[in-house]
Amino acid sequence: MQTVALNNGVRMPILGFGVYQIPPEQTERAVTDALAAGYRHIDTAAAYGNEEAVGRALRASGIPRDELFVTTKLWVSDAGEDGARRAFDRSVQRLGLDRLDLFLIHQPYGDYYGSWRAMQDLHRQGLTRAIGVSNFHLDRLVDLLDHNEIPPAVDQIETHPYFQRTDDQALMRERGVQIESWGPFAEGRNDLFTDPLLSGIGAAHGKSVAQVVLRWLIQREVVVISKSVRPERMAENLDVFDFVLTDDEMARIAEMDTGASLFFDHRDPVMVSRLGNARVD
Repeated sequence: MQTVALNNGVRMPILGFGVYQIPPEQTERAVTDALAAGYRHIDTAAAYGNEEAVGRALRASGIPRDELFVTTKLWVSDAGEDGARRAFDRSVQRLGLDRLDLFLIHQPYGDYYGSWRAMQDLHRQGLTRAIGVSNFHLDRLVDLLDHNEIPPAVDQIETHPYFQRTDDQALMRERGVQIESWGPFAEGRNDLFTDPLLSGIGAAHGKSVAQVVLRWLIQREVVVISKSVRPERMAENLDVFDFVLTDDEMARIAEMDTGASLFFDHRDPVMVSRLGNARVD
């Protein structure tokens, strides 16, 4: 598995398996299948409600802890210095781990400065190997970078062929933050899986549209989280390291960018209020 070096030297697998929107009763099986397929980078969150199921699969796998890279995320209702520490303790307990590999602030709302102070302490204590953020636009990311001792190692944001985030990635690269994609397949929106351009590129390499998208992200040095509950699809999504997209193919995919989210803008006042006031037990 190809890895990237984070700004503190930690190596992070460039391709991971995510469990967003997988029901808790299906998550243990899905993670078990993903680990059997070869995934070692697992991404979850307190807000997904399936950390316990992820933990059961990790324990049952028998895979040594140092071969795994596990990410979870802090929800807004636990923001703040004390809340973040309590939430971390709950998450590692549910996961059955004594430390995390990456702990992210899930949304850029609430007292994320207090959360960051707690996360810096967790990092200093060796309880998480790296800390970062998710869904932070550049203004809030730079604000956090400029006023804290430990910079975020990762910013996990919506990134796919229709919303490519090249400006975000350029600034992150300049400031030493690793971009990570959620929603690489745009949840199939805009008929992504039957897109003529992506289908044509796939046919030229004997690969699927999903494999083309993952390869495109990997060649951009974007860490990417894929998701499926089907073992054959999990294996297919891992099989992206035996071909290379040409410069022309990369350029043609670049032309697909609309520059806008296919889901929602994290700076939209209605969404800020909705997410910022949602509670997670």
